[in-house]
Parts: sequence; structure tokens; C-alpha cells
Amino acid sequence: MSKILGIYLFLLAALIGIELSLGAFVAPTIFFPQSFLGDGVLSHFQSGQLMTQIFLKYNKILMIITAISFIFEMVNFNNNKSQNFNFRFSTLMLAVLNLILMVLFVLVFTDYIVEAQKAGAEATQTAEFAKIHKGSEWTMKFMIIAQTILFFMKFPRLNSANSSQNSEQK
Repeated sequence: MSKILGIYLFLLAALIGIELSLGAFVAPTIFFPQSFLGDGVLSHFQSGQLMTQIFLKYNKILMIITAISFIFEMVNFNNNKSQNFNFRFSTLMLAVLNLILMVLFVLVFTDYIVEAQKAGAEATQTAEFAKIHKGSEWTMKFMIIAQTILFFMKFPRLNSANSSQNSEQK
């Protein structure tokens, strides 16, 4: 079970790393190309179109890892009676929260942004678009927080599982 937990933690850590990289490195580079290439390279709308293509690829990874997390936590909740009920329930609820946030991000925010971009640059300059875009940013931030909490709640379990195995082997 500790190998499966290790893979699960690796996937969670990878997802968190991807999300942080998108916000800290990719978005500033895509939306401010003039600082690297000079003026007139991309309009803000074109930068948004590029960023959307990146997010469409990211969404696939997000859906897969979120589904794995939800399934893992459901199985853990039902089958791992050696863990405290409150701990199992908390990690399950974090997985449910991540699932809900993922569905909002992928099916509501991303779909809206893609449709607005198809309508043209003017559709991405409305107050409604700005509100939806800000909602997508907050959803991403909440996902990162929930995933990070889940990661650190599960991480000590890997260490305690290894130490109990080592003591059994002696």
C-alpha cells in the first residue's frame, strides 16, 4: 500500500508543481512577451489564446489526477479502518472539494473563456468576462491550497508506514 501511496503523492505533488508553474512562470511570460521579444509581438488577446491552449492541455492532467485522488480517498475511507475516522473523512472531503473545483474550472470557467475567445477580442473585454476570469483564478488558488493540504496530510502517513515496516523487519 505504501508504494501506491507514494505514486499518489507523486501525482499530487506534480499537479501542484504544474499549477504553480503555470501561474508563476508561464502566465507572466505569455502575457508579457514584450519584456523578452520587444513590442508588437502578441496582442493581449493572442496571449490569452495561447494561455487557453496551455490550460486545455493542463485540464486533461487535472481531470485525471483529480479522479485518481477521489478514487484513492474513497477506497481509503472505506477500507482503511486502521486510520482515524476524522482523518479519513477530512482527506475524503478534500478530494471531494478538489473534484468540485476541478469541475468548475474545466466545465464552467474554461468553457466560458474558450467560447468568449471564439466570439473575438471584444467578447474578452467585457465586465462579465473579467468576472469569470477572476473566478477561474480564485478557483485555481483554492485548488492549489486544497491539494497542498491533502498532500501534507497524507505525506506523514508514508513515513509512518515505512517506519512500521522497518520495525517489523528487524
